[in-house]
This record gives sequence, structure tokens and C-alpha cells, in this order.
Amino acid sequence: MAQGGDKKYVLSIDQGTTSTRALLFDREGVPVHIAQKELPQIFPADGWVEHDGRQIWADTVELCREVLALAGGAETVAAIGITNQRETSLIWDRETGEPLYNAIVWQDRRTADLCTRLKEEGKEATVQEKTGLLLDPYFSGTKLAWLLDNVDGARARAEKGELCFGTIDCWLVYNLTGGTAHVTDATNASRTLLFNIDTQDWDDEILGWLDIPRSLLPEVKDCCADFGVTAPGLFGTSLPIAGIAGDQQAASVGQACFQPGMMKSTYGTGCFALVNTGQAHVHSQNRLLATVAYRLNGEVTYALEGSIFMAGATIQWLRDEMKFVSSAEESEALAKAADPESQVVVVPAFTGLGAPYWDPHARGAILGMTRDTGVAEIVRAALESVSCQTRDLMDAMGADMKGAGLTAPTELRVDGGMVANNWFAQNLSDLLGRPVVRPKVQETTALGAAYLAGMQVGFFGGLEEVAGQWQEEARFNASMDENERDARYGRWQTAVGRVLTS
Repeated sequence: MAQGGDKKYVLSIDQGTTSTRALLFDREGVPVHIAQKELPQIFPADGWVEHDGRQIWADTVELCREVLALAGGAETVAAIGITNQRETSLIWDRETGEPLYNAIVWQDRRTADLCTRLKEEGKEATVQEKTGLLLDPYFSGTKLAWLLDNVDGARARAEKGELCFGTIDCWLVYNLTGGTAHVTDATNASRTLLFNIDTQDWDDEILGWLDIPRSLLPEVKDCCADFGVTAPGLFGTSLPIAGIAGDQQAASVGQACFQPGMMKSTYGTGCFALVNTGQAHVHSQNRLLATVAYRLNGEVTYALEGSIFMAGATIQWLRDEMKFVSSAEESEALAKAADPESQVVVVPAFTGLGAPYWDPHARGAILGMTRDTGVAEIVRAALESVSCQTRDLMDAMGADMKGAGLTAPTELRVDGGMVANNWFAQNLSDLLGRPVVRPKVQETTALGAAYLAGMQVGFFGGLEEVAGQWQEEARFNASMDENERDARYGRWQTAVGRVLTS
């Protein structure tokens, strides 16, 4: 489907937890124009997190128009790629496109009791076997069940086929195409708790457990596919939507992690590490997630994933609630100034703990303080908590990979806002005992979506060409004494033990 020889760009829509962005990438995979808007979060109750779906859509259109104007119009663009905050879920009227309720964000914990009940009924082993996921409020399936049970009239309307369910990619495509396409891709589907990653289809047994009508669910396509074209009135000319991947899988593509054992970790609101396991669906023995890394031409490449709920959000907490810093950038200087002998540990379990603990009821703590503990020591400990959580994930991944006869990851490719902090990147390498590599193009999530769309329309070649474009910007090698590394990580493990509830 090669086309668009005279086109200059691919438009990437990156809809995240705290912002929406539109980016134009050229044929070298370099971002040329970027527009961004912050996305407010809504907190209706303790542990509840929502977004306004209408706001997400309005912002997306505004930002796309902004970058298209900078590029000289939609005629310069070959295709659109979409990447999105995964698991965030909403339902809307199939005819009018009106949402019935706010989008429930991936961080939301309102379905913790439902997950507990399903575990007590002995369903988690089957769920993990089929979907690669665990029973946790993080995933979309229990959010959808909550919406059907708690939004007035939703269940009756769903059973009549009047409603659509979708993650944010699905919501955006529906609106971009003027309501003509109700589709998603295999990576987003694999995060719903409703999708069998072996059969690559919605799972009727799990749908039955949650009482979810199949008619609500979108069609699932490859990551490179024909997802429809934009309604003519939106951008002046219709553009093909040709690539979709959930944000972490898109970042893995942007980081060119195409061989088994290659691992990337993205440090945004949360931290998400993926390691490529090739065609092997590795069944984790360490409470990691098996997921779809990407699906191209009907062929699935799998990954193991570990999720940390609070990474950059921990630094936001230092800034917004504690007032310890006035900007995230200040955290680097404070960490450098902290007493290196300090034994303060921050456990940022503000919304529970993710992998490998999966404790939605755990709450945050600061331990090991003395009379001379100050702001610098707490800031350093907060940054170090993200390194320690990454070590949790990498150790678990290494064990699962070896158990499956695969090579454990030997280095970590990193991206996201936090890795601009050189102190953090070095600390990460020190606590992992492995090299940490930062790429030249750090917009890896949006880039991955651009690559997928571009490959579909012939703007980019295949995976080999994409891998050839990836370039290293900085490499951090471990320099911490092994005894100190073990002592620091040991203090972290002890502190986590203090906040776990199960």
C-alpha cells in the first residue's frame, strides 16, 4: 500500500494521562512540529480518577489543526497514527457519540472489591492464562462492568446494542471517522481483561463472568491497518488512520525493541517496562503481565510487562502537594545535594502498588527519617524509589525469561520525562547494575505510533528500517559499589514490606 511519495509527514496523536499532544514526524523519524495541552484529572472520590471524554476529543482536534497549520495543511501528511493511555475506558451512544459517563482512568481503584470477589471465586488463574493479566482494578474489564451496573440505563441500552465501549484510541477513531468506525488494535485489546491473547479474540467466558454483552466491543485489528479515514470537515482533507498502539507498546516500537530480550522502560506519570519475548506467550511466575507487544500482518509478538503506578507522578506530588520543589527540574540538584549516607526510603504507594506486588490497598510511606532529614533527602529517596521499583521489575523479568529458556535483558532503553534527569538515569543504572541507554529522539511513544502508521502507507519501510533509525544519545553505566547497591535495594524491600496489606 505504498503511497504518498510527495508527503512530508506522519501525524501522531499521543493522548496521555496528563496531556494530549499532536506531533508531526518526518521521514527520518524526527519530530518537526509539536502541540500540547494539559488534561485535567477529576477525582470524585477517594481512589477514583476520571477524565472528560469530550475534553479529550476537543483537545485532540484543536492540537491536530494547530500542527497541520504549521505544516502547511493536511495535504502534507501521509497518515495518522494514534497512541493512548491504555486501560482508560468509556462508553458512549452508538448513534450520537455522546459519552454516558466520564472516562474511568487506568489509575482508578473503584473496582478493587469486584476484583477481590473474582479472586475469591478462583477466577484469577483462568484470567491470567487467557489474557496474560491479573485481576486488578487497573484493567478495563471491571471498569466496564462498573459502568454497566452504575450508570442509569446503561445495561439495558448495552443489551439492545445501542452503546459502544472503548479505550481512548477507540474513542478517538470513532470521532475522527465521524462515527463510522468502532475499532481498536491488538495491543489495546490485550489490556482490557476481556481479550484472549492466544486466540486473539474477545473471550466469551470472561465476558460472561462480568456480564458484558459482546456487541459493546470494538473490532480488533493489527497495529498497522486501515482504521478508517477522517471525516472531510475536520482537517480540510480526509487522512487515513493507519497505525494504533497503546502507549507502552508504541514506546517499545519507537525504541526499536524488536528482538527477544530487548527491554524498554518509559518514565511518565507511571513507569512501564516491556521486554520482548518474541512469539512466546511467557506465563509469568512472578506476577508480571503477558501482553501483545505488536501484531503485524496477523502475526503476534508478545512481551512481558511490569507496571509502576507512580513515577513522574511522585515528582508531581513533591511539587504540588509537598511544595518541596517548584519544578520537576529542581529535583536533580536536590538529589545531588542530599546526604549520601541518608537511609530515607519513600514508598510512593499513593494508588496502591503495581507489579510485582499488586496490592491496591497499600498506601504511601516515608521511612528511615532522622532529625537531620531534610527536603533534599526526601527528594532523593523519591527519585530512588522509581529506580528500586524498576529493579523489582527487571529481576522478575529476568527470572521469567530464564524460566522460559529466553535471554534475560542485559540493558535498559529508557524514555519519558524523568530520564532527562541525569542523576536519576545514573542512579537507575547503579541500582540495576546494568547499562541504561537514552535515545536521541526521546518522543518514543508518539514516534512508535508514527512508525506504525507510516509502515502501513509506505512512508516508512519495515521494522529493519525503523531499527536502523534508532540512535543512542547517552549511556549510563553502573558505578555504585555492589555492597551499597544491595544495601539500598534491601532497605527498599524492607520498606515495601511495611506497607503491603496482603
